[in-house]
Order: sequence, then C-alpha cells, then structure tokens
Amino acid sequence: MLLSAALSIRVVKQYEQGVLFRLGRVVGVRKPGLNLIIPVIDVLRRVSMRVITMPIQSQGIITRDNVSVDVSAVAYFRVADAVKSVVAIESVQVAINQIAQTTLRKVVGQHTLDETLAETDRINVGIREILDGTTEDWGVIVTLVELKDIQLPDSMKRAMARQAEAEREKRAKIIGAEGEVLAADALGAAADIMMAHPLALQLRNLQSLVEIAVDKNSTVVFPSPLMSTIGELGTFLAREAAAARIPPPAPTAPPPVAAAGRPATPSPTAYQAAMAGTPRQAPDAAGTPH
Repeated sequence: MLLSAALSIRVVKQYEQGVLFRLGRVVGVRKPGLNLIIPVIDVLRRVSMRVITMPIQSQGIITRDNVSVDVSAVAYFRVADAVKSVVAIESVQVAINQIAQTTLRKVVGQHTLDETLAETDRINVGIREILDGTTEDWGVIVTLVELKDIQLPDSMKRAMARQAEAEREKRAKIIGAEGEVLAADALGAAADIMMAHPLALQLRNLQSLVEIAVDKNSTVVFPSPLMSTIGELGTFLAREAAAARIPPPAPTAPPPVAAAGRPATPSPTAYQAAMAGTPRQAPDAAGTPH
C-alpha cells in the first residue's frame, strides 16, 4: 500500500502544469498541487510555464554589403499551451535554439553593416516576429529577442575609427567657421560704432596699452589708425608736389625818384642790369612774351 501510494502521488508546483497520459493518450492537464494517478497506467509530464532565457550563440554572418560579422543574441520565451509543447515537438528548447540561429543569420544578412549597428530595434522585432510565427504551433510564445554582441573585423574597426575621426574634424571646422562668422559680424558692428565715435578708437588704443603694460615689457607698442595715417601721408605728399610745380614770382625793381618827386627815366645801364636779372618766360601761342 505504501509503494502504491508513493507511485500514485504526484505534486505539480505553482509554476508548472502537468500533462496526464493514460495508456499513451492525453487525458488532460493537471493544475498545481497534489494529484493522484494510476500507477503504470498513467504518466504525468510536468511542463514549466515560466519565461525561459535562452542565449543564441555567436553566428558568423555576411551582411548585405559583404562585411563578415559575428553576432550573438538572447531570446526569451514561455510555454503557453502545455499539451502542444509536449505533443507537437520533442524538445522545445532545442528546437527554438536551432530556429533562432537560422533566423538570426537570415535577418541580419538582409541588412547592411550600418543598418545592423544603427537599427538593432527593428532587427530584434523582425527576428521575434519570425520566431513567434514558427513556434505558435508548438504552444510557445517568444516574448523578446535582443542582439547581444556584434563583433567586427579589425580592419573594419580601424576604418570606422578613421570615419569617426573625420566626422569630428568636419564638425570642428564647421563650428570654427560659424564662430568666425559671428566674430566678423561683431567686429563689423564695433567698426561702425568706432567710425561714428572716433573717441571710442582712442579708448580702445588706451586699453591695448594697459594690456601691454601688464607684462612689464621694455618695448611699448603704440597702435595707431593705419588707414588714417596713410591718408594723411598721401595728402602731405600731394601738397608738396603741388607746391613744387608753382614757379617763384619775378623780382621787380622800384622806379627811381627824382628830386622834385617825379619818376626819373632809368639809365640804360640800370635798365639793362634790371632786365638781365629778370627771368624771361616763353611766349604764349600768339607769340607775345609775358
């Protein structure tokens, strides 16, 4: 009686369901708790209803752009129908592991390397939908599939590193150019203000002197407006050239005065001496000398 009782009593745990076979035929499903069976005639198979974590080993895959990568993933599934999981397939975990590996190679091989790295969520959803449609007849629901690791060749890693470096350099140059544009706008506005208020330029020169004096240098550099200096120099040179082109005035001798206050006629000797000392100019177009 003790041996018969030991063979008849079966305990199904809370996270399990029992599939009862009587003479090889499915009789029903036993709920968690204490269950009695007929020894030798009945066979009770316990099926776990918990979510099972199954790692998918690394697969060597060639992407659509002919890049060889090693991809590993992890799948989460649970049994929804205990009878189908026992009757429809021999081993649920082994079958799901094999179908997950083939599905992983198929889905990842349809994408390029950039899509595989950037669109992992879409790839995960695609793998899960394919697995869920296949395992539905087995009474199993695939709840989640995640790509766990993507191994790239060393040459591809170096190429991607160079690409990332070039991208950062491009962004740095763009940011520097934008800064130059903003600085040029600010300098233009400052130049307009200084043109309207000349005293502001002098104040800026004094500020430059203060900044130079902080270093206690023996040489003092005094900034001056370059364009105004050049303009003043050009004006001075033009004035000097104009002055050099004007001839000096001819000297004139005063007429001699007689004793009675009348102008006396100069003697030929004095007149000739006066004419010899007076510079003569060229005649004009009419032939009359000036």
